[in-house]
Amino acid sequence: MTLVNESKIIIALDYKDEVSTMALVEQLEPSLCKLKVGKELFVRCGPSLVKKLISKGFDVFLDLKFHDIPNTVAAACQAAADMGVWMVNVHASGGRKMMQFAREAIDQCEHQPLLIGVTILTSLSRNDIAEVGLDIEPAQQVLRLANLANDSGLDGVVCSPQEVKTLKQQIGKDFCLVTPGVRPAGTAIGDQQRVMTPSEALSQGSDYLVIGRPITADANPVRALKSIIAECL
Repeated sequence: MTLVNESKIIIALDYKDEVSTMALVEQLEPSLCKLKVGKELFVRCGPSLVKKLISKGFDVFLDLKFHDIPNTVAAACQAAADMGVWMVNVHASGGRKMMQFAREAIDQCEHQPLLIGVTILTSLSRNDIAEVGLDIEPAQQVLRLANLANDSGLDGVVCSPQEVKTLKQQIGKDFCLVTPGVRPAGTAIGDQQRVMTPSEALSQGSDYLVIGRPITADANPVRALKSIIAECL
């Protein structure tokens, strides 16, 4: 797995089409950020857009959160690796066998992206997870799933900034933690529940910060990005 840059900021490209996406991307430099392609953009534009972003020198996080039977997830992860993405993720709640199959599939690829497990979405509160039968604090389930992901050979997990310090202490500093739910001071939290500012998240030990609307919805996204970078220094 080759890094194009060492930036800790991953911009979530939550757009509806390639034109809007590229209008932002053309303003950015690969040395300043990485890019995340999620479900809507991928479904609308497909692998061709992902490959286009990679060809422009960006590290791309393919955020499709695979969750299916082990063979299907393994094949999907292999396809993502063949696209040349920097990072791909699966739902840790898919279980040990599913994650192990994903690990084995990527290990067989010439290009091997980081394989990350999704724990509990940062939009979910305790009441939300209780409705699906998990009547515990989100942080407890995050720790349980992170340990399972680690045991299954994954490189790290997606979690909220609020769980980072505990995970680093209990699993280890080399376990990669990707944190959405990051909002610069003074910006709206939107549909996020468990949030921190960029500097707070990094101080806790986050390895990468996923930030979308505070950058993409700003009238001057490059200025917003550089302001966040300055805050993190």
